[in-house]
Amino acid sequence: MSETINHINKGETGASSHTTIVATLKETFAELYGTIPLIVQSPGRVNIIGEHTDYNEGFVLPAAIDKAAYVAVSLRDDTAIHLTALDLHENFTTSIEDLRPIGDISWPNYMLGAAAQFAKKNIALKGFNAVLMSNIPIGAGLSSSAAVECAMVFALNELLQAGVEKMEMVKMAQKAEHEYATVMCGIMDQFASMMGKENHVIKLDCRSLTYEYVPFNMEGIKILLLNTNVKHSLASSEYNTRRNECAQAVKWVKEHVADVHSLRHVTEAMLDAYVLPKDALIDKRARFVVQEINRLEQACANLRQGDIQALGVNMFATHDGLSQMYGVSCKELDWLVDAVRNDEQVLGSRMMGGGFGGCTINLVKEDYIDELVVRIAPAYQAAMGLPLTHYVATIQKGTAIIE
Repeated sequence: MSETINHINKGETGASSHTTIVATLKETFAELYGTIPLIVQSPGRVNIIGEHTDYNEGFVLPAAIDKAAYVAVSLRDDTAIHLTALDLHENFTTSIEDLRPIGDISWPNYMLGAAAQFAKKNIALKGFNAVLMSNIPIGAGLSSSAAVECAMVFALNELLQAGVEKMEMVKMAQKAEHEYATVMCGIMDQFASMMGKENHVIKLDCRSLTYEYVPFNMEGIKILLLNTNVKHSLASSEYNTRRNECAQAVKWVKEHVADVHSLRHVTEAMLDAYVLPKDALIDKRARFVVQEINRLEQACANLRQGDIQALGVNMFATHDGLSQMYGVSCKELDWLVDAVRNDEQVLGSRMMGGGFGGCTINLVKEDYIDELVVRIAPAYQAAMGLPLTHYVATIQKGTAIIE
């Protein structure tokens, strides 16, 4: 997911507050347009467990967090589109007649792509003014672009009185990313941003798009994201390689089991019989995905039983699989997970996202976070030669009108 929008917060935890952002948006809108806007907030997301399962028709377990993109929007009497990114101190102007992707600057594409989806549905689109702010940390893999797309789709749906249902808005936001940002993302990011529920994770079936909310009792626990501040160049090429390796495993199994169409349908016994004898590496890749789909089911059972400790054990197991079997970790991510593995105050830890950099997601006892960061940051700097940044998050509701 693209993370090219610059954000307000430059420090570790110094993000502008909800109240400050809303006040700034109102003030800016009054100065620029002399009107009162509709303000919509759409959150970033984390994925608790279930990595590289989406394109294998498995499950994911995302949650919306208390870091969000905010858009203030009003309709115009003409066909002009006026966009402002306050965090960047940049403006962009176009018109409905010239609605198309912009090649030289990226941030307008998330907003224009959202607007274009209404035109594609033959919903009469009017000119509009939109001002964007965000407190989603940059470069942390929290899907800031999806948050902007969802916020814009939601705001325009309300202002145009289009009556589009939430699930369709999720798909519109995803298409905005595909068509205007040219990132062929799965649906998890937009889904989690739009459909999030406070103190719940979402068990999303990536095959059918059916979902259920699973309670996540976070009393005394916070989500701590530790950012490696590294992104290795292997990420995109290895991602495509992993998809091909998974597809090859499915093909070999399908030669013997006709109703297998993805790794969602494959068992470890099938891998033992039809994949391992042919290629040990492809077996290892596919086996991780099969195990991860099962691990996510276990994690949901852990949460329903209120057993966060067991969920944490599954998170560590996911990281070990991603590192040793799927081969998408890196020394920085492994260092961070190993550094907290035997810490009783840390319930679970794993790399989050596509791999080769980005963040680890950690479940940490709330009153221990400051002590942990003070201990681990200088050690990481000494070991890896990189600064360690961190972000603390709680699980919040999805896209909504603020006022």
